[in-house]
Amino acid sequence: MKFPYGISDFYKLITDDYFYIDRTDRIPLLEQAGEQILFLRPRRFGKSLLLSLLENYYDIAKAAEFERLFGSLAIGKNPTPLHNQYFVLRWDFSLISASGAAAQIQRSLHAHINGRLQAFAQHYQQWLPGSPVINPDNAILSFEALLTLVCQTPYKMYLLIDEYDNFANEVLMGGQGGNQQRYETLLSGEGELKLVFKAIKAASSGLGLDRVFITGVSPVVISDMTSGYNVAENTYLNPAFNDLCGFWESEVADVLQRVVATCGWPAEKTAEVLALLRTFYNGYCFSYKADGYVYNPTLVLYFLKYLQRECEYPPEMLDHNLAMDRSKLAYLTQQTQGRQLLLDIVNETAPITVEQLASRFGLAEILAERVDTAFMASLLYYLGILTLGGHDSLGKLVLRIPNLVVRGIYVERMQELLLPDVTDHRIRQRAAETLYTTGNLQPLCDFIEQHYFTILDNRDYRWANELTIKTAFLTLLYNDRLYIMDSETALARNYADLTMIVRPEARQYPVFDFLVEFKYATLPELGLTGEALAQLDRAQLQTLAPVQSKFTEAKAKLQSYRATLTAKYGSVLRLRAYAVIALGFERLVWEEV
Repeated sequence: MKFPYGISDFYKLITDDYFYIDRTDRIPLLEQAGEQILFLRPRRFGKSLLLSLLENYYDIAKAAEFERLFGSLAIGKNPTPLHNQYFVLRWDFSLISASGAAAQIQRSLHAHINGRLQAFAQHYQQWLPGSPVINPDNAILSFEALLTLVCQTPYKMYLLIDEYDNFANEVLMGGQGGNQQRYETLLSGEGELKLVFKAIKAASSGLGLDRVFITGVSPVVISDMTSGYNVAENTYLNPAFNDLCGFWESEVADVLQRVVATCGWPAEKTAEVLALLRTFYNGYCFSYKADGYVYNPTLVLYFLKYLQRECEYPPEMLDHNLAMDRSKLAYLTQQTQGRQLLLDIVNETAPITVEQLASRFGLAEILAERVDTAFMASLLYYLGILTLGGHDSLGKLVLRIPNLVVRGIYVERMQELLLPDVTDHRIRQRAAETLYTTGNLQPLCDFIEQHYFTILDNRDYRWANELTIKTAFLTLLYNDRLYIMDSETALARNYADLTMIVRPEARQYPVFDFLVEFKYATLPELGLTGEALAQLDRAQLQTLAPVQSKFTEAKAKLQSYRATLTAKYGSVLRLRAYAVIALGFERLVWEEV
């Protein structure tokens, strides 16, 4: 079996007999959805392959190969009348450089469009009455010249635009200076990108352009173009398209079973591997009315290709070539409310809720001094680092972290925010590894007292309680190479604060599984000042009556959780359980249970 990891060319995928999960039955629904469609999905979620599918389906130059390409697929058995009826023009805005001044970016934009127009003219030269005049300084004039030729034929144009917002987002959220000004130059007033979309809108009014399909990550850019392009049909929340660029678990399980058999593993191994994939790659929902969650297809293909080749799990569950551009998360957490929202998302005790997803917003809203949480959470949804999670008791939309891969991205950003010093990272790593291999929690507690508490004590976080401590431990201990880590793990209808279960293939290493319960005692509860706490040793701290009461509560929960975990994982579990009590933002005490 050949897995098309990194391949977004539908023609190559089919003709070279790569693995493909058929979504061609949605083509009639896409045709019915509208003539100018905007379809949003996170980065690396199969959007380019979808456009390649449409390109091959509608291209008049591929008519003779229709049976070869689509005969075995759903649409080949019941094609629509529009198949192979268009000149197809495709632009890919991810290829436009976002570096340099606005004038340089504009030249890159015109160069890309002109290049695609020239390739179009060559591809369709036998149908066109001539060659278009290419204006090297103005691709809009080149586009209009090409449309004049198209109008002299019996056919019309279908325009596909991939990653329409890619370079504009890079301009806005990248690391180069003057981002806001460069972005506004491209999109406000008579900005070049806005003019391009005005030309597309005009061309669809009887000037040869019949259909447009646009993919991207967020609606920010389309919103900033306002009247420049206000005709797109938003289809990205349509329940019929929830899985258009995703895999269902049943599909993943089916192919996984075949790979497991190829490796000579017992059939029951499939359930173990599928549980791992579910934890790391599943959990995305793209419609309020969707009937389930889908897997990230690119990451699944990455895993399956490695598994089939090596007959072992990849050492990293996230291929870092595919990781979300962390500069965007960094950019968002620099905005008003961004840092607090990040912390709220990671601790997950209180769900992130919004009345509805923001769908029409732009630069002004992002830069607003008092941008609200709902706006920021909506943007994180579009980036793929939150997903739809149902509704709460009041009908508000719940947004949540989809899976463990995405949680790792959040944790990495928190480490950057709270531990910017490289030396601190090395000390943290040594403390974490000491716990993994020996079960000694003290070096990590010392690190938190000396490095974290000095930071947290100066911040007015609204959840200053055991959640603060839980988030600190999660951030410092997170290691998805060794562990399946979770906070608020559901255990027999109760929730453990933090579990760290060794990944199946990592059980060869001398590391423990962990279960931790956190409690928080305020200074008034203790009847002591921070200065007084500093004078007591750990043995004295543990004898304080409020501390003993907290330990009693934590130990009772841990005994229950331990029984549930042991029943679930059996004899492979090497479980160490701890009760950790934070005394204000001053000291930590712990006991192993």
